Amino acid sequence: MNFVFISANYPDNYWMFCRGLKRYGARVLAIVDTPYNMLSDQVKQFCDECYVVQSFHNYDEVFRAVAYFSFKYGKIDWIESNNEAWLTLDARLRDDFNVKTGFSLARIEELQSKAGMKKYYEKAGVPTARHKLVKSLDEALTFAKEVGYPLVLKPDHGVGASFTYKCENDEELIGRFNETAAYQMILEEFIDGEVFTLDGVCDANGDIRYLSSMEYIGNCMDSVSKQTSIGSYTALNISQDYFDIVQRTIKAFEIRNRFFHCEWFRLNVDKPGLGKKGDVIGLEVNFRAPGGLCPDLMNYSCDMDVYDLWAQVILTQDCEPHPRHYSAGFAGRRNAENYKYSVQDIERKYAGEWINTMYLSPALAAGMGDVCIVGKFKTEERTLEFYRDAFELA
Repeated sequence: MNFVFISANYPDNYWMFCRGLKRYGARVLAIVDTPYNMLSDQVKQFCDECYVVQSFHNYDEVFRAVAYFSFKYGKIDWIESNNEAWLTLDARLRDDFNVKTGFSLARIEELQSKAGMKKYYEKAGVPTARHKLVKSLDEALTFAKEVGYPLVLKPDHGVGASFTYKCENDEELIGRFNETAAYQMILEEFIDGEVFTLDGVCDANGDIRYLSSMEYIGNCMDSVSKQTSIGSYTALNISQDYFDIVQRTIKAFEIRNRFFHCEWFRLNVDKPGLGKKGDVIGLEVNFRAPGGLCPDLMNYSCDMDVYDLWAQVILTQDCEPHPRHYSAGFAGRRNAENYKYSVQDIERKYAGEWINTMYLSPALAAGMGDVCIVGKFKTEERTLEFYRDAFELA
């Protein structure tokens, strides 16, 4: 089996996907954008061959790489990156090389649209916020009059909290609309709810073989726009109701043999037309592994290797159960904040549960904090105590 893995060199830990693929019998053919002599030993060890391109944005260059692999090794069976940045690239290559083990370009473009997702949530019986794909300021203001403030303005295609704004009145909406005029934006009613995720791996039938859930301390929008503290942790327990909701969603979206990263609202108050306090509202579905530290937190929580599990599921359609032993999480702190306890204080108090402390580059710090303290805990009470101590200000 010939598996072309796009960008095995970045993020730095993605060579682990290649290790899993090798273990379950694939020939791993990597396309990388780093000179060969600068690649990590792990990338070289777990990829049968690496083809170096100058840029993944140069489609002709990447196409030639896959053509070379096809000529040398025969038919390509898989093309995948597990990376939001290259999902469209993956799909375009699949179309051109007649690879059917993944989404086509037309399908991925539809599914990456936040507006396009709405009908699939409806098929799954999952409510979503009212929305409008706004093409003019008049349309935006008309929608605001119909729905009322606050509203959320964000890119229809996009990842994370970049260019996502909460608008409280006409003046703010007009300002933000003009700032983002170059993009196709979607306007949604504001949902008073806590964001959480349901993430996992499904097989060729769309049946979930592994599921994790991430809860947040703080929120991503404020973390990016206001540079506030942010944290997230894996839930020790996932209710049958949550499992059923995400399984219906995976089936409705026709996701197969993939990682998925699904974001949800849990209503803080009753919302007429949507649900009652505690009900789950669909936010968005992503067709790749959750980003940042999330795969590592999955591993810590279950004492497992989720990179290996992904390869096992898609190549063998099998997977042993992985019970959750810990709630694993990170506390992302800001250099500008004056915290009551130092990093060293936290490390000492939680010495038996502390895993490591990471000092992030500016690019990563924007969404995750300048300093990330990572730990794993046996109870939710202990988890929340960790966050209280980590984020308490002096």
